[in-house]
Amino acid sequence: MDVKVDVIIPTLMPGQEFADLLEALERQSVQPGRIIVMNTEEKYFERLKYGNQRMKKYSNVEVHHLSSREFDHGNTRNNGVKKSGAPYFVCMTMDALPKDAFLLERLLEPLVAGDAAVSYARQLPKPGCSPVESFIKQFNYPATSRLKGQEDLEEMGIKTFFCSNACAAYDRSTFDALGGFIRHTIFNEDMIYASRVVKAGKKIAYVAQAEVLHSHNYSWIENFHRNFDVGVSQADNPDVFRGIKSETEGIRLVKELTCHLKESGNSRLILPMLWGSGWKFLGYRLGKHYTRLPQGFVRRCSMNRNYWQ
Repeated sequence: MDVKVDVIIPTLMPGQEFADLLEALERQSVQPGRIIVMNTEEKYFERLKYGNQRMKKYSNVEVHHLSSREFDHGNTRNNGVKKSGAPYFVCMTMDALPKDAFLLERLLEPLVAGDAAVSYARQLPKPGCSPVESFIKQFNYPATSRLKGQEDLEEMGIKTFFCSNACAAYDRSTFDALGGFIRHTIFNEDMIYASRVVKAGKKIAYVAQAEVLHSHNYSWIENFHRNFDVGVSQADNPDVFRGIKSETEGIRLVKELTCHLKESGNSRLILPMLWGSGWKFLGYRLGKHYTRLPQGFVRRCSMNRNYWQ
């Protein structure tokens, strides 16, 4: 495939996983023209052995530094995209590792063919991922590819807009026409953009053959904070999320996960999973109604406290 593509990677205190990602991108069948790194806090980048001196090894890597106050999930990625002149770009997180050399090629196929305006990869659990998180990855990222559009809203609800930019490819002309990522958001910039794609009558491609290793074993309190921010993002964007089924998908996940844990001999994990799910739901509901809460309490509930400054 002869196509020009750049890769945008926001980073914060990058370490070995980031170094592994750069090595994996060098081995891709479709080579990125530029790898644009949007790094938060230069002092942390420089302190690590994977700092600017190591970056000189890669002729196509450029690093742009910003402060933690300047970081925004949407606008930081927008600024990275502005530095690209390619007709396609891929957003990745620094801890998403391509499984093989064909990640970029497979992500780009539906875009180049004109079948979709954005595509996203299948996320697989990393070694050491817990049984609970491994199942959640399987639930959210099945083995079958799918095109999603307006006609899927009734069946899929909010998952129609699901399009994680931990690893996702974008058609630049459509991205610019739709205004890019939302410029100020606490979370969900990828889903908010995907909703614009669908409402514009275009398609989202889930490409199951494009695979990355990407998972986290979050604690219950970390999930509480994350889901609080998810709720905030939905409250702040009612034009996107109003009237779209959301909670029912979470209930279905908990039911299927409970059955899976029983059948796999991991019944001991059911109560901790239910405990964690309860905190996820509480965080989400509080975030949805954050405007009614004291500001100090909101800051303590949030994962991204700089957002509230």
